[in-house]
Amino acid sequence: MGFFVYFIHLLATTNKRMRNILIIGAGRSASSLIQYLLHKSAEEQLHLTIGDLSLELAQSKTNKHANATAIALDITNVSQRREEIQKADIVISMLPAHMHIEVAQDCVTYKKHMVTASYVSEAMQGLDAAAQANGLVFMNEIGLDPGIDHMSAMKVIHEIEAKGGKMILFESFCGGLVAPESDNNLWNYKFTWAPRNVVLAGQGGAAKFIQEGKYKYIPYHKLFRRTEFLEVEGYGRFEGYANRDSLKYRSVYGLDDVLTLYRGTIRRVGYSKAWNMFVQLGMTDDSYVMEHTETMSYRDYLNSFLPYHPTDSVEIKTRLALGIEQDDIMWDKLLELDLFNAKKIVRMKEATPAQILERILNDSWTLQPEDKDMIVMYHKFGYELNGERKQIDSKMVCIGDDQTYTAMAKTVGLPVAMATLQILNGNIKTPGVQLPIRKEVYEPILKELETFGVVFKETEMPYVGYNPDKLLGN
Repeated sequence: MGFFVYFIHLLATTNKRMRNILIIGAGRSASSLIQYLLHKSAEEQLHLTIGDLSLELAQSKTNKHANATAIALDITNVSQRREEIQKADIVISMLPAHMHIEVAQDCVTYKKHMVTASYVSEAMQGLDAAAQANGLVFMNEIGLDPGIDHMSAMKVIHEIEAKGGKMILFESFCGGLVAPESDNNLWNYKFTWAPRNVVLAGQGGAAKFIQEGKYKYIPYHKLFRRTEFLEVEGYGRFEGYANRDSLKYRSVYGLDDVLTLYRGTIRRVGYSKAWNMFVQLGMTDDSYVMEHTETMSYRDYLNSFLPYHPTDSVEIKTRLALGIEQDDIMWDKLLELDLFNAKKIVRMKEATPAQILERILNDSWTLQPEDKDMIVMYHKFGYELNGERKQIDSKMVCIGDDQTYTAMAKTVGLPVAMATLQILNGNIKTPGVQLPIRKEVYEPILKELETFGVVFKETEMPYVGYNPDKLLGN
């Protein structure tokens, strides 16, 4: 009898149609995503078509698996793009955010579900009605931040609301950092993701949030001097600075009446104060091109932002401009970056200050082959229940395995892969352009993420938010 049941199962599996997943973009974030889906491919009858401008890069991600095909794919080649989308059952776009829309429009045309880790753009939101009309799930913001932050937050918010609690405070922080065992520079930081995004962080308008019912704004030139301290058991102390728009998700999360809503980026203590030196000098500016950058040295670059003086050295002028002494740790941090070296900046013609700073920092902050990265996420939930104010702190730390399967690749790629499979299997049904904020989405994905070491530890604690008896100013 057992053999008969096994034979029927084998026959059903054999006759089941292979389902084709088109993955567009084979960059660093795709490694864990592809590994997960390939591991599931036999059981779930999946075939992966991995497309990238670089065929070699796409091939490197297949691990020569029988259920994967690597192709050179240029999404600006309209006929090729549409041909591949037509052959797919679902499309995963790991392209830069501004490149999703053409793919999404084709997915509407050919009635294909779509998954991305990127923020929902206005153009993407504009496809909501068409996606709903065609019964298509367009899942966005299903990576790390945005993604895991949404899911882990909504889980706790919904649990509080189910008990009859009323949310009064929500703070959320996330950061991509270097793991403690690989933390060996004075900045306690290395690039674990797109360096350009780090250099430009906080630009494009004032950071805005709501605190104890009052709207607050932090202009860019003050952003890195307004930080909040966070303690994570086993990993020490961190700091958080405000994201540009903390109010973006107020209605999405159902927190229109919340008194405090703040989202921020996590760094090790002291990073923000040091980074502020670059901001004050103007080295993070990306709005104009500098002259003769192809012949410029590190020292020339730094000197470009300092006043002229007939005798003072670049070192002296830098200390005077920043108000630091030779025995200040801030000075040591600048020395560590080799900023006063006369070596040339390689191949940087007509570059902006931000682009040159990124190049210089890459020399010092690139992860080495033996280095590991780390993701830290920290939520604070304040709420009222039966006339009493309470607080829950939720913390998650994830350490990368190596330079291919990094913590960043894991936390960005795995939720994308899991959501894709849930959609394919009909477990996520609600059509339209959406975020992972509903129980049918976040519950199974968060549970499965725990098996990969992405675990949130929630702690009930005394409420430490707004105290009207001690309010000195607002």
